[in-house]
Amino acid sequence: MLNSTATLRPSGLGNLNFGLNSSQEQKLTPQAFEQWRGFIYELCGIYFQDNKKYLLESRLQKRIKHLNIDSFENYLHFLKTHPTREEEKKQLYEAITINETYFFRNQPQLDALVASIVPDLLSNRPGGFQKLKIWSAASSSGEEAYSIAMMLNELILPKYPNLKVEIIGTDINYAVIDTANKGVFKEYSIRNTPPIYLKKYFEKEGNTYIIDPKIKSMVSFKYLNLYDANAMRMMSKSDVIFCANVLIYFNQESKIKVVDQLYNNLNQNGYLFIGYSETLHGISKAFKLVSFPKTIGYKKG
Repeated sequence: MLNSTATLRPSGLGNLNFGLNSSQEQKLTPQAFEQWRGFIYELCGIYFQDNKKYLLESRLQKRIKHLNIDSFENYLHFLKTHPTREEEKKQLYEAITINETYFFRNQPQLDALVASIVPDLLSNRPGGFQKLKIWSAASSSGEEAYSIAMMLNELILPKYPNLKVEIIGTDINYAVIDTANKGVFKEYSIRNTPPIYLKKYFEKEGNTYIIDPKIKSMVSFKYLNLYDANAMRMMSKSDVIFCANVLIYFNQESKIKVVDQLYNNLNQNGYLFIGYSETLHGISKAFKLVSFPKTIGYKKG
């Protein structure tokens, strides 16, 4: 896999030009912007609006400089034709996605999960069958999934000792999935963590915080492109899905497609949480809006 310390020396690319001066700043022409926007949209459903041209330009610039390619057009050709294109796509995803997150970021959603949703779900299980599957979609480096695990371990498992819990975090960015699997975080990630959880579930080592092995064992992480309908089927039979701050990167068509897949992957009476600045208005009428203290959720009924 490509990394930040090795410069790729492509071969067999015909008339591609390399040797870009690091001081040169490339500019996306309107035509190149349209080509790149369409290419990224087809890959993962992320849609760059016209006013985000500068953002796409600056993020692609980093990969162009790293690969020593002389233009955006040639970088696009590289991604379509070079033998290492699949590996480079992983680097592209890392470049164009934002991974702003921290532990206990959406506390009202977590409170709703343990106070209302989990007891409600378990009370309606036939024959007392106690299994719970929670999916943290677009989990980034894992803080949300681990926060869920800590809350369940602290407030739910003592009441339901036979409950089988499955928590899965997914993301399109391989780098953050690797961080999540390691379970080692810096102070920025734990800044909003309640003291009781910080003391009980983390071990401080230097300037890092290592997640408790028990909590780490409750969660698994894997790569997933939410725009890939076939891959999304792997996440079926989820009881609760957290998918915050993802829809804002999609256009209307992509939002409808992804939300429809999320709906299909939920069990009957399952719940979906999205970001505070997001809404399903105009996207899906299949969910029932449910109010909780300081937050809302969507229920599959």
